[in-house]
Amino acid sequence: MVDDNAFRSVETVLRPKSVAIVGASERGRWPQDIYFASVEGGYAGRVHLINPRQAEVYGQRAYPSLKDLPAPPDHAIVIVPGQAVPGVLEEAAAAGVKSATVYAGAVGDGDSEASQARGAAVRDLVRRTGLRVAGPNCMGGFSYREKLFAYPNRALARVPAGPVGCVFQSGGTLQFFMAAGASRGLRYSYAVSSGNELDLDLADYVNFLVDDEHTRQIVCFIEGIRRPVAFLRAAERALIAGKPLIAIKTGASAKSAHAAASHTGAVAGDYAAYLAMCDRYGVVNCQDLDQLVETTLAFQCGRAPKGPRVGWITTSGGTVDLLYDDIEREKSVLPDFSPATNEALASFMQEGIKPKNPLDTGIPTNLVDAANVCRVVAADPNVDIVAWAGQLPAKMDRWRGVEAMRAFLGETDKPVIGFSRMSYQLGDIALEAQEQAGFPFLMGLPQTCRALNALWFHAQRAGRPVSKPPAAQPGVRGGVDDALAVHGVHGPRSRTVATEEEAAHAAAEIGFPVALKIVSPQIVHKTEAGGVALGLASREAVLSAARAMRESALRYAPGAQIDGFLVQEMARGVEVLVGAREDAQFGPMLVIGSGGVLVELMQDVSVHLLPVSRAEVLEALSGLKLMRLLEGYRGAPPADVEALADAIVAIADVYLDKRGELADLEVNPVVVRAKGQGVCAVDVRAIWKEGPG
Repeated sequence: MVDDNAFRSVETVLRPKSVAIVGASERGRWPQDIYFASVEGGYAGRVHLINPRQAEVYGQRAYPSLKDLPAPPDHAIVIVPGQAVPGVLEEAAAAGVKSATVYAGAVGDGDSEASQARGAAVRDLVRRTGLRVAGPNCMGGFSYREKLFAYPNRALARVPAGPVGCVFQSGGTLQFFMAAGASRGLRYSYAVSSGNELDLDLADYVNFLVDDEHTRQIVCFIEGIRRPVAFLRAAERALIAGKPLIAIKTGASAKSAHAAASHTGAVAGDYAAYLAMCDRYGVVNCQDLDQLVETTLAFQCGRAPKGPRVGWITTSGGTVDLLYDDIEREKSVLPDFSPATNEALASFMQEGIKPKNPLDTGIPTNLVDAANVCRVVAADPNVDIVAWAGQLPAKMDRWRGVEAMRAFLGETDKPVIGFSRMSYQLGDIALEAQEQAGFPFLMGLPQTCRALNALWFHAQRAGRPVSKPPAAQPGVRGGVDDALAVHGVHGPRSRTVATEEEAAHAAAEIGFPVALKIVSPQIVHKTEAGGVALGLASREAVLSAARAMRESALRYAPGAQIDGFLVQEMARGVEVLVGAREDAQFGPMLVIGSGGVLVELMQDVSVHLLPVSRAEVLEALSGLKLMRLLEGYRGAPPADVEALADAIVAIADVYLDKRGELADLEVNPVVVRAKGQGVCAVDVRAIWKEGPG
């Protein structure tokens, strides 16, 4: 049996010892660019040309078909129309070719019946023959050390080899990213346009790059993850190997495909789940392509910080003022310099200006002075990353003293990053200067803040295996309240009754004020149905509310089964949403956020893959606006955050224990009482896989 989650080898796609270009012609630009870039670039393998109508192409012998070659090549570069693809691939498999890249579209994509039939034929061929297929509907790839350039861009083929591996599901975007990155000093090991991924996919290429000794960081453009289990395995392998996986994913604004049977389902959509995966697996997610370039460049420094604290060295008070705003906006960590550092910096300061972080030294007279300032800041025990405001030169005579900067770099193991206030044009001299300095230069203050945060984000996670949930086990429906109680999570005093009169009697026994809620298997969102009343302070108020509630519920859901009412004591405190559910791609996840009826409006939520530790929960809470309420807002007493953290972990554990049958577990709200008084699980909603329970 074939394991659909196993990695497939891309070895002969990216490291073939020989290739054949099927569709080679004098008129086709793509095969021509690929042939000449590879042959003139120094590809050591044999390049065969296939053209059934010509005996010679590019001055070289051409063969009518793959079966006519003297020996089968490792890889076929198939540049033919979509309708011819299945036949060429059948021929390739029969001839002993190991893999093929298919550039044409209309092979399994779109709504055309013919295209879908071709896609099905290719999938069947892969299963029958073991031929590995890259694409279709792709633009090929670059293998820089092998000097095989199967992507039709001869300019990019001239970029020197380096440590960055790229896997893009958008072929056109790949070349624009690579060109922009190369103009800034990025250098590549492999770059792949994976196309529609009928066979080889994102996970396979990432796995290959993890094992490649020359690749030190991996960049991905993600439109969709076809095999989540395999991708997560590859991402974990990259994390353990210490290779940053830097990504951008489309679809952040797309409406989630998840059914919103609960608030948890509504706020924890596809992209939120993707971000939770990034957090757990150490994937550095970028907001846009420009940020992707800056972040990749920052990682090319090759150093991991031991903390998030940045020592900023600038030459302008205006830069300092802008940095304060960006540092706060991006939640960067700005430490104070130590007294010893301030004393050592005093001699470099203009008269009347005291040293502080960010540092404004004014324009340094030369790079030797700049290196000395950087040396002092790097020696500060409060600083983990050194960021120096320096602009790469257009003329080399403006870069005198760069040897001092290079010498300083060799004296510290901390990441050193150059940065500028905004973007500017670079030429060959600027890139040479960056090479001589030995560290990357970023452009833009917010981009630099994000990139430096990314260095620390990855450093915290690198080298560690990922915590994974236990496998879901079949179980019995029900028992959620009892399971939560075992973990110390209790609801308010409450009673379920059948009639309005019984509700009034129960309220008097519990003690006023009370909350009243409709009980109906057809009504999940009680508030929307008029099925919740709060702060009822008398028997008469309960009777009136119950009668109105029954009428409102039946208007909202005609024919609904009304089983009665839930009468509860009014728990008072900060309201928090805690929910757990299964994401179709990334597995069980937890949602924490501002609770009550405004949860979807406020969108103050934090989403995490399960399992979670207590420390992770506390960190998640600290990043929410909700934390201001928990700490005591406008004179309110501080809430019991410690008890809340325990309750969140308990809710997550109960969900994991029951997720074989439980689709969604939500407690909204968890009311957090004053410090030392614990929490109360006011409304526990379990949605079972067979329906509401």
